[in-house]
Amino acid sequence: MLVAAFAAAGEEVVEGNPTYPILPHLGELIVGIIFAIIIYAVVAKKVVPRLEAMYEERRAAIEGNVEKAERAQEEAAAALAEYKAQLADARVEGNRIREEARQQGAQILAEMREQAQAESERITTAARATIEAERVQATAQLRAEVGRLATDLAGRIVGESLQDTARQSGVVDRFLADLERNESGVTSR
Repeated sequence: MLVAAFAAAGEEVVEGNPTYPILPHLGELIVGIIFAIIIYAVVAKKVVPRLEAMYEERRAAIEGNVEKAERAQEEAAAALAEYKAQLADARVEGNRIREEARQQGAQILAEMREQAQAESERITTAARATIEAERVQATAQLRAEVGRLATDLAGRIVGESLQDTARQSGVVDRFLADLERNESGVTSR
């Protein structure tokens, strides 16, 4: 066809020896087209399906990796939410334990104060009872001593012995009773 086009243009063409070396021979052109069709068919039947399969595998792997990454991200988000919830629970539990400890401490402190107060009252009561018993004993001893001294002194003044115990205790009791009356009259004025 090209040869005919060049011939129509007025150029002289010799069969098999064209003036233009770029133009192929008709036989080479037909063989080239046949080989191109064969190569195209082989590539279309063998190479392209393999490339398509590899492309599909790669796309699936990429999508799988993306899905895995999304799942991992979702799991990480869920783990983070769970961690935050556990942390919040731990804080609440810690606050509750601190409050319980504070209440128990206050209760123990109140109990210790009550025990200390009761112990203080018991010691004070015991001390007062001991003081009262010692005062009563000292008063009795003083009465006996004052009575003995008074009878000795009265016996020296009178010049006779007042050793009679009944008489002696009566005189001493009267003397002390008069003394107490005089003291109570002086303090009430």
